[in-house]
Amino acid sequence: MTDSHNKAPIAGRDAESEGLPGLLGRVGEDLATLMEAKLSLLKIEIEEDIRAYARGGVVLGAGSVIAVVGFALLNMGIGFFISALLENTRLSEPMKYALGFLITGASYLMLGGGIIMRNRKRLAERGIVPERRVAELQKDKEWLKKEL
Repeated sequence: MTDSHNKAPIAGRDAESEGLPGLLGRVGEDLATLMEAKLSLLKIEIEEDIRAYARGGVVLGAGSVIAVVGFALLNMGIGFFISALLENTRLSEPMKYALGFLITGASYLMLGGGIIMRNRKRLAERGIVPERRVAELQKDKEWLKKEL
């Protein structure tokens, strides 16, 4: 593609002597260049949004793994706790283990849940379509319809 903005006028010719076909040709080239630039910007914005979603997905995945570990530990702790309650002894060895697993499991569960909730909200707020660029392209489309 040629860059029509940097073309030097032919010696002795200016915009008036170019004639209507030449001017229309230049306008067409300029419109094509403009649309190509806008589409390139749209592509870049979409790629940035996809990368942001990928990063968010990785963080959500990590939060999910942490929540699953917490859930497993919480369930193990509940099991040890219930078995310790049925033993009729004061804080036996299983009771100590049960309290440890409960506290640890609850901590992991809260941490993983917090990570998931925070990033889920952030991803929901960010739209995948670059609204400004699409609106700009719509305006250009309408303008082209009116002009041509």
